[in-house]
Amino acid sequence: MKTMNKPLAVAIMGPTASGKTAAALRIAQEHPVEIISVDSALVYRGMDIGTAKPSSEELASVPHHLIDIIDPLDAYSVAQFRADAIRLVGEIQARGKLPLLVGGTMMYFKGLVDGLDDLPGADPELRAALDLEAARIGWPGMHAKLRELDPVTADRLAPNDAQRINRALEIIQLAGQPMSALLAKRAKPELPFELVSFALEPNDRAVLHKRIALRFDQMLGTRDDTGLVAEVARLRARGDLSPALPSIRCVGYRQTWDYLDGTIDRKQLRELGIIATRQLAKRQVTWLRAMPERIVIDCLGPDPAGAMLAHLASLKK
Repeated sequence: MKTMNKPLAVAIMGPTASGKTAAALRIAQEHPVEIISVDSALVYRGMDIGTAKPSSEELASVPHHLIDIIDPLDAYSVAQFRADAIRLVGEIQARGKLPLLVGGTMMYFKGLVDGLDDLPGADPELRAALDLEAARIGWPGMHAKLRELDPVTADRLAPNDAQRINRALEIIQLAGQPMSALLAKRAKPELPFELVSFALEPNDRAVLHKRIALRFDQMLGTRDDTGLVAEVARLRARGDLSPALPSIRCVGYRQTWDYLDGTIDRKQLRELGIIATRQLAKRQVTWLRAMPERIVIDCLGPDPAGAMLAHLASLKK
């Protein structure tokens, strides 16, 4: 399949619980495809329930890439994702298959399409000073400060995303400009393939919120010796992981860690987990709306995958 002068790859983006995996597997029934995961949580081994990782049957039904590739103790950057994704797209196309890039980590999609930033390097002394200020006013307070200086970046970050808030404030002080302004100036690289990007977006946020609550309840289950609590308990038992790591900061994992610490009860775990997931979905939609070339598909419609298949069929004409 081709469009214009370069081979085709397809992105299926969307907020959590929008049905991205189901849509990709449906397309796989109609075309020979391989799936590249675009998800910063699915990269971690041993984190299956809270990440809504595809089942063993789903993984066996079509080749998947960039799932279970690192230990939760390690980190995986946007730069690593971009290099891996471009390599994998070429390899999949060489096998005569259609690459499907599927996930909800919008920073990965943006890094792939727009390229990597040329921002000032880290300044340990400045970062330490920002950490001290955060200790005084809290990371939500630092997020409010960032919103005054760079509202575009602040809209994309959670109020407790210490690492990214620190970095955004650091860049402002080092460069004298907001990170969003610096990123807007950079030259857009040319990919070696044509990327058609579908965005699964809800026409009714309340329905998506019900999906999110239902899925979190399914992850949590009714007992602590199964489901998400048991999974996080196994991770804690290793003894080398902490809430400071990107893996444990994933939605659902940090809240469950707090529950196992005894700082919240099970009812609060459910409430906070659902709230955090809704906030994640809101940020994902904000990222999507800044992507003008996306093709919007109603994820709550009768046949989202069918709409994508119809569009792909039109490209062959």
